[in-house]
Amino acid sequence: MNVLVTGGAGYIGSHTCVELIKAGYTPIAVDNFVNSSAESLRRVGEITGQNVTLIEGDIRDEYLLNEIFESCEIACVIHFAGLKAVGESVMKPLDYYQNNLDATLELCSAMSRHKVKRIIFSSSATVYSGDNEMPLRETSKTGNCTNPYGWTKFMCEQILRDMAKADSEWSVVNLRYFNPVGAHESGKIGEHPSGIPNNLMPYISQTAIGKRDHLNVFGNDYPTPDGTGVRDYIHVVDLAKGHVAAIQYLMHHNGESVFNLGTGHGYSVLDMVHAFEEANDVVVPYQIAARRQGDLPICYADTSKSTELLGWKAEKSLIDMCRDTWNWQKQNPDGYKGSITDVCTIVRVAITGKQNSPDLFTIMNVIGKDKTMGRLDKFLAWVNR
Repeated sequence: MNVLVTGGAGYIGSHTCVELIKAGYTPIAVDNFVNSSAESLRRVGEITGQNVTLIEGDIRDEYLLNEIFESCEIACVIHFAGLKAVGESVMKPLDYYQNNLDATLELCSAMSRHKVKRIIFSSSATVYSGDNEMPLRETSKTGNCTNPYGWTKFMCEQILRDMAKADSEWSVVNLRYFNPVGAHESGKIGEHPSGIPNNLMPYISQTAIGKRDHLNVFGNDYPTPDGTGVRDYIHVVDLAKGHVAAIQYLMHHNGESVFNLGTGHGYSVLDMVHAFEEANDVVVPYQIAARRQGDLPICYADTSKSTELLGWKAEKSLIDMCRDTWNWQKQNPDGYKGSITDVCTIVRVAITGKQNSPDLFTIMNVIGKDKTMGRLDKFLAWVNR
């Protein structure tokens, strides 16, 4: 069964592709590489022994989506694609609303045209209101979000909910993630943020390996045991397995359903720092900084509904999260930079002048070997000028 995975080369998307293949599904990934790398899916092939079909492009492109749905027999969609940093969304709200909402609307329109009406949406605990009691249940109050990223997830959920109400053929599962961390145990794929990390765990691991002087801990005056923010951290492999469980549910239930994916346990920022140090025998220097706008003091999940209806429960421990993150960081101190797919991207751009272009084999077939080599010669002459 073919599963279209938007944002499939990203952190959660790539790990989900691994678990889909292990479960017997065939993922077809589409990604524009704004905050991801094609290298991740090449390595998914190494892990699983099965290559993932990768389509480079933006899902806001109506023609691209039509081509995908017309050429591939898609049974359902897992929708990861979107901008995803809470702090950045506060600074760039328009970018977040424009990108995340437009992408979801274009995708749903294409799905409707091609009568593919099963979708799993990558939502977030940020849709919950800031004044809820903990733990957060699927019935907890939503809206009154504290940042634009959360509002985009809230609005996308509402779009999908309204579609399912208007058309009983739709089957929608909104998965509300808490805080994904960790990496595949092989160390081949993991979180690869561009620039300074927005999420805690890659910031910790980059500090431990010496890429950052210190970790900034945003606020130590919250009403928590040690004064730092408390979150529900979940291993990315457990999260990926939750999507496989959601597909099985999706195929037998119509309408809209919502599930929390977390562990049900909250850990503070300093808990994470100390656990990482102990698990990996490293030191993580940190400094206390001012609170970050949009952050809540405490956030953790009640996952009983996911256990009951999806048959899913997080299995990996905090030590697993810390150990696997460090294993990925040690093997890939610069993430995916310098990989063969990075080099191929540079060559493709040199030949076509466009980032969103086919693979090298297709390019050579379209424009011919002589023209390809001529453009490469010009590029190399420019580099060596």
